[in-house]
Amino acid sequence: MNVVVPLQQRLQDVERRIREACARSGRRREDVNVVAVTKYVSAAAAANVVAHGIRHVGENRWPDSEEKWRQLNGQAVFHFIGSLQTRKVKDVVGKFGYIHSVDRLSLAEEIDKRADALGIDVPCFLQVNVSGEESKHGIEPDKLEELVRGVSGFRRVKPVGLMTMAPHEDDPEHTRPVFRRLKQLRDELNEGSALREPLTELSMGMSNDFEVAIEEGATWIRLGSVLVGKEEG
Repeated sequence: MNVVVPLQQRLQDVERRIREACARSGRRREDVNVVAVTKYVSAAAAANVVAHGIRHVGENRWPDSEEKWRQLNGQAVFHFIGSLQTRKVKDVVGKFGYIHSVDRLSLAEEIDKRADALGIDVPCFLQVNVSGEESKHGIEPDKLEELVRGVSGFRRVKPVGLMTMAPHEDDPEHTRPVFRRLKQLRDELNEGSALREPLTELSMGMSNDFEVAIEEGATWIRLGSVLVGKEEG
């Protein structure tokens, strides 16, 4: 029989683990942001998470997030963390505070057009397929600089950092090279001249491996099951 852990207890446990990972790696707790991935739960469950103090929520698709957005708009910042089709940009820009999955120039161009029409800037993460898994989205590392140069030509798309998804490993330690490589890629880009502004953020680490990601420099971790859990009641 599975025991349902109350949300407050999950929040406390995650917070403890974040603080311990920061202590191990000499980082400040305030430099690590949590995105609660609410894509598998109802609007009521998402609202409960926000009511407990979480301010950033992550969703993969607009149809699944529309009710949550309408209920929580103004109370939480929405992050689009799934693969984004160009034709779906119109549903996302203007509603999501961050887009974590920019992996091609055509997508960035469409985001820029839509944002310009709305008169807003859109903070974006460039998604990199560091692990090389065919099932993962993201640009190949050796093509990242070319994407950065292209994106830098847009007025409304504001690259703030890089994002990746590591393979699911039974031993989270095995994900460390993926996270370390993403940080290295970010630092290399910052040393070059393609960017208007330095990239400061790293969106990496999920329920299974967020502690390793924090130790390797994550500034945004995306937590679903370990934090949001499943529907209660």
